[in-house]
Amino acid sequence: MFQIRIIYGKQLADLLVDIVDPTWVWSIDPVESYKVENDTLADPLFSEAVMDGPGFLEFIDTHVHYLIFADLKAFPVRKNIVQVKNYEDFMRSDCQLAFLLIDSVYTHILAKDEEVIRKLGERARSKGFTGIESLTDERVSGMLLTVWG
Repeated sequence: MFQIRIIYGKQLADLLVDIVDPTWVWSIDPVESYKVENDTLADPLFSEAVMDGPGFLEFIDTHVHYLIFADLKAFPVRKNIVQVKNYEDFMRSDCQLAFLLIDSVYTHILAKDEEVIRKLGERARSKGFTGIESLTDERVSGMLLTVWG
């Protein structure tokens, strides 16, 4: 858990590229994230509900964006994508990573791989994000994993 800066940029790529498994398939709830063109908000960032890993990673690395709300979940294969609304769903499913961003700042990431969690924490520190905190199983038990509850 941490807080990102409210800026136009490539925060998703800054955090995820070269850390997450490039083969993961991403389930995207395109709640409120936008492309930035000519230094102004443009179209919604995501137009697809599901993106394959390489396409997703290239997309977030090539499009400047502004995140207000984001709800992204990564799965090893497309056929195993299920709705993940809470921590218990996350643990029962094949979902490998849940990324939530609320109010342009508050970021929660859950990952089943400890090495991914460690690398994400290091990356968040190196990018100057603040309020970095590790969450225990007890603290996230019962936590909603959707931005709209």
